[in-house]
Amino acid sequence: MRVTFCCTDTNAQPWLDGLRAALPGAQIELWAPGASPADYAVVWAPPQAFVDAQTALKGIFNIGAGVDALMKLRLPSGVPVVRLDDAGMSVQMAEYVCHAVIRHFREFDAYEADVADGKWSYRKPRMRADFPVGVMGLGVLGERVALALKQFDFPVLGWSRSAKTVGGVQCFSGTDGLDDFLAASRILVCLLPLTPETDSILNRRHLTRLLPGAYLINVARGGHVVDDDLLALIDSGHLAGATLDVFRQEPLPPEHPFWKHPKIKVTPHTSARTLRAESIAQIAGKIQALHGGAAIASIAGIVDIKKGY
Repeated sequence: MRVTFCCTDTNAQPWLDGLRAALPGAQIELWAPGASPADYAVVWAPPQAFVDAQTALKGIFNIGAGVDALMKLRLPSGVPVVRLDDAGMSVQMAEYVCHAVIRHFREFDAYEADVADGKWSYRKPRMRADFPVGVMGLGVLGERVALALKQFDFPVLGWSRSAKTVGGVQCFSGTDGLDDFLAASRILVCLLPLTPETDSILNRRHLTRLLPGAYLINVARGGHVVDDDLLALIDSGHLAGATLDVFRQEPLPPEHPFWKHPKIKVTPHTSARTLRAESIAQIAGKIQALHGGAAIASIAGIVDIKKGY
């Protein structure tokens, strides 16, 4: 069994060492132009030249949950694309989102500013019932986030492309359910995959549908947000602010207004980092299963190429 590794902006050696330990007997190599075709590919944002050179692939394994970079390529027909379905990312995402929601709800930014000015201040407690949290995207990560927020007694709503049921979460689905979902949300959390249908979905029209004084948390992809629309709605007062972990251009350019806007919190795409050991174990297990003849439908994380996730 031959496995090739092609992950841009990634320190390859620890991954190669881990994959070799997890797949003893397999030939694990870092891809270079001219290399022999492999049986399986482990990738992150590979170039088209890599894909074109792989004429014998039985599976493509992405080292992240988001596959939008792969969906931009011409992929070989009939070859399954497999994403990480958790690998320690969902608990990180739940931590990050709960922190951002609670920080906004409890007005910790305002307290922090008062402390910096030497002021001992109080604010009237807010009611959780007045801050329903809407989670866009109810996949593995989105469901974990929604259930974590329920533990803090926030009303939680969820929206997904197709109908889903999550205990204790009011679920909406499809185009017909989107406006009602937004109109019922005061804090909006985006966990959608980036596809042609969801690109720029966080635009003026949709953000205006949110309850007045709404707050946005984007931990999905920067392409979901129309930057100018978000800034305009914050400056107008319709939105109270935003916590943003992902951006259209990364790293975020130094001149971008998000850096210094007083009502926007910026973090460097760190809401849920890939945990190498957990990811290697998951990918190796799936490669072994597929190589051993397991049905594709039994492999968790198979990407629907038509949907893009």
